[in-house]
Amino acid sequence: MVAKGFWIANVTITKHDDYANYQKLAPRAFEKFGARFLARGGANQALEGRVTPQRTVVIEFPSYQSAFDCYHSEEYGRAREARQDASIVDIVIVEGLGF
Repeated sequence: MVAKGFWIANVTITKHDDYANYQKLAPRAFEKFGARFLARGGANQALEGRVTPQRTVVIEFPSYQSAFDCYHSEEYGRAREARQDASIVDIVIVEGLGF
């Protein structure tokens, strides 16, 4: 069985109007690579660390490779460029346990 891949992203939006461009572009990449959102926004609280982001996003992919490929895709590259000056983002790609 292939282990799933996950994006875990902490996002703080600094320019809401500009971030809307990212929100228009990103779904193309997510659809292409079979992404499924498990958490997007909602209540969150940092229990350890220095900052509580505005939102935490968890996205499931069919595999670690598809999660990696999505991030490096042309489609997501355009979206990433659109949010560059509109947010502060930390993204980690994690391999699932495979069972």
